[in-house]
Amino acid sequence: MNEADFVERVISVVESIPPGFVMPYGEVASAIGSNAPRAVGRVMAMYGADLPWWRVIRASGLPPQCHENEALRYYQDEGTPLVQTATGYRIDLRRARYLP
Repeated sequence: MNEADFVERVISVVESIPPGFVMPYGEVASAIGSNAPRAVGRVMAMYGADLPWWRVIRASGLPPQCHENEALRYYQDEGTPLVQTATGYRIDLRRARYLP
């Protein structure tokens, strides 16, 4: 798959994630037949501003790095299941994971 196809497929998966649900970077990659979660992260960094970027998270359930406060507002608005931690919050992947 060439880079343009990869970008298009990542965007398609991200756009399909419903409000209140999330997918880890690695699962977005798997959904398009790739094993490159870092490449998904790069696509999100380059093209994510116009996408529901807060719905693509780290495998640990933590929100996108450096965007935790902004993402929290989206999660609260969408009713995304969250778990409070000693250092903040994470997404409850057991309840919020989207499987396309």
